[in-house]
Amino acid sequence: MEFVRLTLTITLIMLAPAGNLVKTGLDSVPEYKKLFEAKRIGIITNHTAYNHNGRYILDVFRNIPNAKVTTLFSPEHGIFGSRQAGEAIEDKTDTYYNLPVYSLYGKTHKPTEEMLKDVDVLVFDVQDIGARFYTYISTMSLAMEAAAECGKRFVVLDRPNPINGLKVEGNILEPNFVSFVGMHPLPVRHGMTIGELATMLNEQGWLKNGVRADLVVVPMTDWRRSMWYDQTGLAFIKPSPNIDGLQTAAVYPGLCLLEGTNVSEGRGTEMPFRQFGAPWIHSKPLTTRLNQLNLPGLRFSPTGFTPLISKYEGQKCHGVKVIITDRDLLEPYYSGILIVNELFRMYPGSFQWKARHFDHLSGTSSIRKAIITGSSLERLRKDWQAELKSFLEIRKKYLMYAE
Repeated sequence: MEFVRLTLTITLIMLAPAGNLVKTGLDSVPEYKKLFEAKRIGIITNHTAYNHNGRYILDVFRNIPNAKVTTLFSPEHGIFGSRQAGEAIEDKTDTYYNLPVYSLYGKTHKPTEEMLKDVDVLVFDVQDIGARFYTYISTMSLAMEAAAECGKRFVVLDRPNPINGLKVEGNILEPNFVSFVGMHPLPVRHGMTIGELATMLNEQGWLKNGVRADLVVVPMTDWRRSMWYDQTGLAFIKPSPNIDGLQTAAVYPGLCLLEGTNVSEGRGTEMPFRQFGAPWIHSKPLTTRLNQLNLPGLRFSPTGFTPLISKYEGQKCHGVKVIITDRDLLEPYYSGILIVNELFRMYPGSFQWKARHFDHLSGTSSIRKAIITGSSLERLRKDWQAELKSFLEIRKKYLMYAE
């Protein structure tokens, strides 16, 4: 483990662009040391928790007088971010730091009172991706509930929204479709940082039974809402195995919908979420149809691939490659809906729904039903706007950073 972290630290320093611009919440921990002095610290974290100098979070906290890190907690994908989506994570011991690591993606998704018995302050530092169904948001939400119920302070070390903090897109999650891939009334692309989300969940009373955590958000410095991650000066660490770069993160809020179908979303290939297909698809006709949609900021080209894991493992798939032509024009979520619609229409005998998962990702069953019945998707999108407008009014209260 020591070798893995040392290698990653060296790599981060080499990859970080010259003239770092943004400092994350972790960089500001020394300025907030009074929160942690003479306290027992529990940390919910993973492999993304490095500061701009390539120092891991536990090494940063070691320099705080009388602060003692007693416990680690792991979200989905594990403490090293290497486990695949949906794979249960077991409790373990970090042998390098000699600390217990409790899984929050295994037998329980919420810290128990027993797990928190040696914790005074619970810290959250995990890089989010900017999409409602990315489970790190749910992990944070449940941990905030646990901290509130057990009387522990909760501290979020803020990090950038990698796909910028301006664009907001999608329908609001409906109460009947609450799950671990969406627990709160957010649109799919929320345009907020993890710290802003934490404040919103807390102040809006959206945690279970309306509990409120003793919450502190340690902000970033020099981050602007208009920034994409590659404009921050920070090295990109893929937050999960199949978010392998910023282009993948940019299309993920829409292409992730393919998880709720029998079409491969490219997991187990070198281009997850930036290519998709199945053995029964014909690449050229699909490419033509998708390009005729003139989706903002996107073009498509024919491709083939053989997934090493997940759907159609070891089978040749035919499909399309996703090409981003202008990321600032992207409407990834609605584009994803239109892509699913074309697949349904072109391959009615082969296309299949994983209906429950698709609806949980969408936060509604209305999208799937509209596709099945051939109803207007544009009209459906217009129907979202009133709720989306209400959300934007709520969201304004919690934005911490300027454009």
